[in-house]
Amino acid sequence: MTISFDELNNIQMDVLKEIGNIGAGNAVTSLAKMIDKKVDMAVPKVKILGFDKVSQILGGEEMIVVGILLSVTGDMTGIMMFVLDTYAARQLVNILLGNQETQSLEFDELELSALKEIGNILTASYLNALAGLTNLKILPSVPQLAIDMAGAILSVPAIEFGKVGDSVLYIETEFSEGITKVFGDFLLIPDVDSYEVLLKALGVIE
Repeated sequence: MTISFDELNNIQMDVLKEIGNIGAGNAVTSLAKMIDKKVDMAVPKVKILGFDKVSQILGGEEMIVVGILLSVTGDMTGIMMFVLDTYAARQLVNILLGNQETQSLEFDELELSALKEIGNILTASYLNALAGLTNLKILPSVPQLAIDMAGAILSVPAIEFGKVGDSVLYIETEFSEGITKVFGDFLLIPDVDSYEVLLKALGVIE
């Protein structure tokens, strides 16, 4: 038996959306600890999307974005991504490195390393929240960072679609430090068998 997002009822969808809220909140808390500053978060917008709609949401296939991609293994398997446009990535790096003057959309090695570390912490924090809610063993791989067109970055999980589902749990987040606002998107793509594992762990199906 396998379950897809298309077959979920309203209660099950609400549970998945609440996971999105808690996971994003956990990630922002970790970011605040990382930079030792107060970080505020707007209520995340959580949606279930067909994978083919994701690049449109990100601004089109040719939009240049920063993507942090990792595999998820353990009791559930799939792919996790954190995606933000290059302007948001610059804002995030400036917050972390305490350099508010630089506005260049090119990143040096130190800045790329900082971006990868931010992505690592945010995605791991999200998955830790999910593991805590479900009591599942959820293991993230070492993240990979790419700066490319959205279509190219999304082609990486698309290639894996023999193994994963065709729907995405999409969490749009907005967090701010002082007057600086940063928008980023989490994409959780469980494989088709993991939907059932996830919903059973949450007690919403038998």
